[in-house]
Amino acid sequence: MLQRRHEGAAPRLRLPKGAVDTQMHVYLPGYPALPGGPGLPPDPLPQPEDYRKVMGWLGIDRFVITQGNAHQRENACLLACLARFPDLARGVAVIDGATDDAELRRLDAAGIVGARVMELNGGAVGLAALEEVDARAHAMGWMLAVQFDGSDILEHEPRLARLKSRWVLDHHGKIFRDATPDGPEMAAIRRLIDGGNVWYKIAGCYESSRDGPPDYADTAAMTRAVATHAPERIVWGTNWPHNLARTTADYPDDAALLDVTLGWLADDAARRLALIDNPEALFGGRLPPLAG
Repeated sequence: MLQRRHEGAAPRLRLPKGAVDTQMHVYLPGYPALPGGPGLPPDPLPQPEDYRKVMGWLGIDRFVITQGNAHQRENACLLACLARFPDLARGVAVIDGATDDAELRRLDAAGIVGARVMELNGGAVGLAALEEVDARAHAMGWMLAVQFDGSDILEHEPRLARLKSRWVLDHHGKIFRDATPDGPEMAAIRRLIDGGNVWYKIAGCYESSRDGPPDYADTAAMTRAVATHAPERIVWGTNWPHNLARTTADYPDDAALLDVTLGWLADDAARRLALIDNPEALFGGRLPPLAG
């Protein structure tokens, strides 16, 4: 049975009040995995109460729940989780071009502020539906979370550049093959960011880094290049509960991971942008308000 840590020594970097975790998943009993997805995380299922402990440990005040691939196009678990935390959380759901207006309004009222497009194995809606999802999300004022093999970003760049919605390039661009800060992949990322509606998410660096822990040097170099070019376009997420970890030995230390990844940003001012101002802009000012 996988043992996840939910508390421990505080991170070295102190998060500012109002900090937003823009990438996490949470699961409730009674919502089975659906065909086409990767299955549920290992037992015990990551519960909302577990994540509340992580919030206290790391200093997170607000968060965005992303629809897990295990549930494919059925957003019921996501909505049930949002109902637990109406003052703390918003959600990124899965829709497609056939999702009707009444359903979009229902999702919006429940706290959905974005739609997920994932081309990688197990994703419910991939790039084939990109323009359809973009049109539906844009009409609602939602953002898009877009994930694909970033090694192929030059192939996809023309379509991505035409998106109408605000959107985030998920998981450091998820570049699986060699790329460098002065290479063509980074040039494409810069061009897309300069288009005015693109953000770059720091989350789950271990999923695509070839250098691996503790420094994730290859992903660090690419992220620093983006952060130098456009510090106003970086957002951050824990990627909790780290669904690719199948054993306790492989499960990352969230405090250490926070210190490493947010340490790639220049200073406290850049971190405040990534943790507060930039998420507010990406999600169109529709995150839960700052308490107090």
